[in-house]
Amino acid sequence: MLGFGADGHGGGQRLIFSALLETDAYMNIIPGLAMGYTISEDALVYTFSLRSDARFSDSSPVTADDILFSYQTLMQNATGIDLALIERIEAQDDTVTITLSRPQSTFILTVSQVSIVPRNTYSSDFGMNPIGSGPFRLAQFDLDQQFILEANPYYHGQAPQIERAVFVRIGDEDARLASVRAGIVDIAPTSAVLAAAISDIPGYHLMIAETVDNMGIVLPTIPNEGVVNQFGFPIGHEFTYDLNFRRALAYGIDRDAIINYALRGFASPAFTENDGLPWSNPESRIEFDIEYAISLLEDSGWIIGSDGIRHRDGQRASIPLMYAAGDSARQAVAMALSQQARENLGIEIIVGGFSWDEIGRRMFSEPLMLAWGSLNPITSFHLFHSSFAGLDDFYNPQNFTNPVVDRYLELAISARTLEEAIPYFHLAQWDGTNGTSMRGDSPFIFLVNLSHLYWVRDGLDTGRRPIHAHGSSWPLVQNLREWSWIE
Repeated sequence: MLGFGADGHGGGQRLIFSALLETDAYMNIIPGLAMGYTISEDALVYTFSLRSDARFSDSSPVTADDILFSYQTLMQNATGIDLALIERIEAQDDTVTITLSRPQSTFILTVSQVSIVPRNTYSSDFGMNPIGSGPFRLAQFDLDQQFILEANPYYHGQAPQIERAVFVRIGDEDARLASVRAGIVDIAPTSAVLAAAISDIPGYHLMIAETVDNMGIVLPTIPNEGVVNQFGFPIGHEFTYDLNFRRALAYGIDRDAIINYALRGFASPAFTENDGLPWSNPESRIEFDIEYAISLLEDSGWIIGSDGIRHRDGQRASIPLMYAAGDSARQAVAMALSQQARENLGIEIIVGGFSWDEIGRRMFSEPLMLAWGSLNPITSFHLFHSSFAGLDDFYNPQNFTNPVVDRYLELAISARTLEEAIPYFHLAQWDGTNGTSMRGDSPFIFLVNLSHLYWVRDGLDTGRRPIHAHGSSWPLVQNLREWSWIE
């Protein structure tokens, strides 16, 4: 109930637990514990028709009361799942009705993340002895070492072909590689560096998963006017608040070169926070264009100096760039970006690794390398709506505000259905004049979508892989029930 495996849109939850609804590999809403649902004309009342054959792994039936209890428990406790909009939830024999205080088109995706637990057996030690109605049940849990799942014989859906799965905690990349080479594991994540260095492992193949695990830099969009935050650090930046400066960085960076140099080719160019998903506007894509980028800088008065760095009014075009210390991928991308910015544009970027605590203090005035990746478009609202600007949060530290974008995002969120919201999400990214994309206000310079890489034993079929969100662990196994061994 606290959000086990919630990373990657509930990949871990889908193993043991069921939700009222689910999403398929193409982000379509499909039945779960509910066979169907209706939405009232005012988009406030959701009515779910429950299936009658669902059982928990202890064979007890899943009832409307269990669903009521699960939602009420979440609503009464601070968790990673936001149910603050629920005004009322009611349960009858075969239906559950949820009433919202205001419309939210993405609520239906939230429903797919809420795990249902049995009221009668939910207790303080439930986390160590979970009972769910998902495709698997917990057979063994050795804390910080491994856990073992077995197919749930009472699962209401198609029975998993994998009858037993052992999840083993293995410390680092080298240890995981050693386990693969020894034939101990059937599938294990790896890094771009190792994948590029190793041409072949007998009995295994390299699987490359498509992702929205994007990486880029956020740039302060307001000037430094001497205001400081609660930690004593400035708010705003004297260069990056200039749209031409931000746009020059967006257009003057060769994303393919970063991918080949820093990530050994294991990534794809990123242009939005949700590339490849239905709510991503394809017109947000931009082309690498050094001439245009240089013209933007020159229009803002930045002239190349004898040291190769641009100058304006006695100031050098030099900015810091923070990344999370210890994250080799972010460091590599940041360094590649820095090199290109200097060579292509005459902008000096000084890269530094910091703790997340330190980043949280400084990010309102210093550019920051961030990674995102969500399968829920509510993330776009949080990243770019002005109500999140400047809060003590990683969503909008750049203090971006645009009333036109706000209106599109509000129309998207308040739409009756997710389908009706998609055009507004597109417009929020780019309407031909305004938008959060790099063609528009460019508050976030998107660079790459990281590939998720795995060594997989030959003969293991991982089914129709949904696009992976941020993080390579739980997204991998969200469709474990579809995996199989083939000849």
